[in-house]
Amino acid sequence: MGPDNRPLDLEWLEDFVALADSGNFSRAAEARAIAQPAFSRHIRALEEWVGADLVDRGAHPVTLTAAGKRFLPLVEDVLARLVAARIKARMAHDQSVASLRIAATHALSLAFLPRWLARIETGLQLGAVEMMSDTTQGCEELMLQRKVQFLLCHAHGSVPGRLDEAEYPVVRLAADTLIPVCAPSAPGEARYHLGQNGPIPALAYGDASGLGRILRAGLGPAINREQRLRAVFTAPHALLLKALVLEGRGLAWLPESLVAQSIADGQLVVAGDADWHVPVDIRLYRQPVDMAPAAEELWRLATLEDSPSIAGIHST
Repeated sequence: MGPDNRPLDLEWLEDFVALADSGNFSRAAEARAIAQPAFSRHIRALEEWVGADLVDRGAHPVTLTAAGKRFLPLVEDVLARLVAARIKARMAHDQSVASLRIAATHALSLAFLPRWLARIETGLQLGAVEMMSDTTQGCEELMLQRKVQFLLCHAHGSVPGRLDEAEYPVVRLAADTLIPVCAPSAPGEARYHLGQNGPIPALAYGDASGLGRILRAGLGPAINREQRLRAVFTAPHALLLKALVLEGRGLAWLPESLVAQSIADGQLVVAGDADWHVPVDIRLYRQPVDMAPAAEELWRLATLEDSPSIAGIHST
């Protein structure tokens, strides 16, 4: 094997620097805590890798050849850069481990998560938090691939998700409700109402939507019997449906956590009585393996939560 493709051992470089500093094979070997014969073999192997003699063994003390003198500062620079790279890599690792990575469905990332984290932060110094927002299906995929430590989503006992099936640890953080809402036709008056006669334009969730699955499980028979509901738009998540509802496009079932303030401001009106409401949970799932201390502390605090109502969340 020639010098161009011979493997290089990092210890050879460190041994060479030690020999250049001491000028003596015995003292350099002692400083490197290895036997002198092994040390000598290392220097010889390095010279074979370079393809030139690096030290003048006939001189006392040992001196560097012209090739060795040219090689030494380059080796010292390489070793210094490697040490710096290791330090930076460890710092990046420590920051990554210490940060919290949370996946949240679109609606909860906007309406619930910021308030909940603000309350949790009174008992925990959160540090860096990375939040990823996606559909329920997308968030579950992030958890299954261990790209995040937590998943915040809506859930219902009759509609188990992939993490429930895999028996991921979970805690219920709050109660929420899917409620039918629409834009007002006049202050306090619903433009559409489930008690009215005539067709009602419905803004629906797509088949892959977690909230859509919950809604179909909670009200499926009633919705199927309700001939007046006419789907005019389908969307993958609640934020888009809310925007369409605000424009007066139709009626949609949206989480109370997402629309409570809009209802209080008069921008939206409840469009159906309690029989058309679907209670849901806001749940936090965690990875089933040991996590960084900050993540474990967040989980501990989450398990101490008393599952407040959404009204309680908004009042904090």
